[in-house]
Amino acid sequence: MARYTGPSDRISRRFGVALFGPSKALERRPYPPGQHGARGARKKRSDYGVALNEKQKLRFQYGLLEKQFHRYYEEAHRRSGITSDIMVQLLETRLDNVCYRLGLGNTRRASRQFVGHGHVHVNGKRVDVPSYQVKPGDKISVSAAAASRQLGARLLEQTQIRPVMDWLAFDRDTMEGSMLRLPDVAEEIDTMVNVQLIVELYSR
Repeated sequence: MARYTGPSDRISRRFGVALFGPSKALERRPYPPGQHGARGARKKRSDYGVALNEKQKLRFQYGLLEKQFHRYYEEAHRRSGITSDIMVQLLETRLDNVCYRLGLGNTRRASRQFVGHGHVHVNGKRVDVPSYQVKPGDKISVSAAAASRQLGARLLEQTQIRPVMDWLAFDRDTMEGSMLRLPDVAEEIDTMVNVQLIVELYSR
């Protein structure tokens, strides 16, 4: 299961955005890492550099390597509709991200691990593939195993103040939920990046 395993705070500081969840390092030092510190943050970027930055931010945000991320662009480009919106919808409906949105993890990394360890069922069947594409109408639940329920309860306690998004439904008592519909990218998803620049970068 390929994924980025390097330091998260350095990546967040490089882009100036908390891509992996709240970052105390970014609050203390809101400038890129390295010996030049804050002085290195004022360089003007080319159009290509800006687009590349946006691509890297979105890729790290969802915890993907380049090859897998590019496949999402290719799939979005193949479908009819606005490529940038479809691409975000594909990323948002990954099982690990859906679990993150449901509160089963305070970060996407935690949700990915929760899925990968086999604690999640989709439509009654165990699914341990974080990239599994959840579809409208699918039922997501935490395994009935005692260890899964205990871990699920702990994760939900950490995220109890975070509301579940309108395109999802979840019952914290039974640890069961569902995907009601595809998310509205313009109104409901803040990716913190300009996804259209990523589409233009890949379509060159």
